[in-house]
Amino acid sequence: MGVFDDAKHKAEEMAGKVKEKAGEITGDDKRQTEGQADQSKGNLKQAGDKAKDAMEDAKDGMKH
Repeated sequence: MGVFDDAKHKAEEMAGKVKEKAGEITGDDKRQTEGQADQSKGNLKQAGDKAKDAMEDAKDGMKH
């Protein structure tokens, strides 16, 4: 995966943390829940990136 994708997915996770905290501070349950969902999406995408990288590494290892 590219560095851009990694950064984008990490930023999505971090934005979710900010949104969750803002919802917590203001008492906005909807915003807090949205923040948690954004974090989960970012984490899932990062896990997918890592799995793709591992598959690429395994493929490269088999070529040698």
